[in-house]
Amino acid sequence: MWIPKWARDKKKGIDSPMPTQVVSNEEFIPRPQSKKQKQVEHLIQTRSEESAKRLGMDRRAFCASTMGLATCFWASNQVFGNYWDVDEAETLEPGAYEEKWPKSQYFIIDVQSHFTNGYAIGFRNMQVFKNQEFVKNMGFNLEDTPEAYAFPNFVKEMFFDSETSMLVISGVPGKERHVDRKGNPVEGPQRFGGVLPSWLMSMRKKDINEMAGSTRALCQGNCAPNHYWDKESNAPDRAALFEQIEREYEMYGIDSWKWYCHTDPGRSGDGFRLDDEKLAYPFYEKSKELGLKIFSVHKGFSYQSRTLGHLANPEDVEKAALDHPDLTFVIYHSAMQHAPVMPGWEDSWDPETGDFAWHDVLMRIKERNPEMNNVYPEIGSSFGALAVDNPEACQHLIGKNIKYYGADHVVWGTDCLWWGSPQWVIDAFKRFQISDEMCDKFGYSKLSEEDKAKIFGLNAAKIYGIDPDERRTNIPTDELEKLKTAYIEQGGQRTNAAYGWVRDDTRVS
Repeated sequence: MWIPKWARDKKKGIDSPMPTQVVSNEEFIPRPQSKKQKQVEHLIQTRSEESAKRLGMDRRAFCASTMGLATCFWASNQVFGNYWDVDEAETLEPGAYEEKWPKSQYFIIDVQSHFTNGYAIGFRNMQVFKNQEFVKNMGFNLEDTPEAYAFPNFVKEMFFDSETSMLVISGVPGKERHVDRKGNPVEGPQRFGGVLPSWLMSMRKKDINEMAGSTRALCQGNCAPNHYWDKESNAPDRAALFEQIEREYEMYGIDSWKWYCHTDPGRSGDGFRLDDEKLAYPFYEKSKELGLKIFSVHKGFSYQSRTLGHLANPEDVEKAALDHPDLTFVIYHSAMQHAPVMPGWEDSWDPETGDFAWHDVLMRIKERNPEMNNVYPEIGSSFGALAVDNPEACQHLIGKNIKYYGADHVVWGTDCLWWGSPQWVIDAFKRFQISDEMCDKFGYSKLSEEDKAKIFGLNAAKIYGIDPDERRTNIPTDELEKLKTAYIEQGGQRTNAAYGWVRDDTRVS
């Protein structure tokens, strides 16, 4: 039985600022918590209780603090080895974190974020929010239910509870319908379009930016080459397809496309390849004509698609990128075939070489084509999952991405809210470094502060045409930041709830 991680933790009395096992974003089947993860979880619990008592704090408040988060990395080091840069003083002194890791250090753009129906955290009942128009106009009833907290919880977790400066609301594959059963044109919710349709992402992007009074959110479009299909001719319905492309760009104001080659919302009977000249290339040309040249593509993590999963292999990136040098391809998950503890993980990576299945395909593409400059590996879920499960493998992932593509082509994303607030992942990357031994053995490079700044946000800023200096100037005075300040001043804190799925180990057999 699957269960949301927050529900599992609540049942077991666990309050960890960092997920203590790999969670599923519904793109793979959860596996049981590993022995080492159980050890880390136990250490976090016992150390947090001891430290909270020593400091005269409530344990929940301690776990929501920077000291609680530092305790997680201290515990990971005790179990896995000394992989994370954490001083023991950070686990007991509130000011030690701020002194070592100043919050203004990085401009952070999260290019892979999703909202989800998660745990109702009650922040809307705080006085600071009761009279805010953005809360009243979210489009949800204000009952204390998980459904009511989908988008408001997203705003809280992504902006108020983390250092994220800007984000891209990322798509989930789905086809919008143009007309109802009577043939009448439809708008808004009547267009359907799956879990997170383009019209909804567009609406929420506008909500966030209007709330802030500045640009804090971008959004993606879900339309893809096989979404509108003429079954009689067994070919794309180009009229419907181009109508949707134009709608998403002109009406929704999307900032990039999000493609899943291994899905079939249009019921074409197949997925598609990025280098398919008959299916994908006409879409590219139409998108170029409109001026939209960014394609974010899910690659890897396709265990749930037994019939089309092979199309999540990045082998099709090479020809598409070389044939279209004026397009930008952001490859989500860095194309890792399997997340840690997924079925097949043991056979999908080689500890001797540090190679991951399918990720190695993406690396070889760049090795063969050093002049190719329009492909960017993104690290959402891949970095976070490895940080939780195998910090050594984590060094291989980042080491190889930088070795082959360069620090100026690796892009920050987290796949949150599946992992809860992204602050723990941000913290992990701040504390991350590649060991001297790994650098010597595999030809990796140490990460400089400049490298981390590029990966955290400057690379995405370049892709999306954002001026980071202008944003840094505007963000501290926008309305969203004022709300965040009020939230913190009134005692707001992270809930440490992860919304992805895990195996239910709370039942007594």
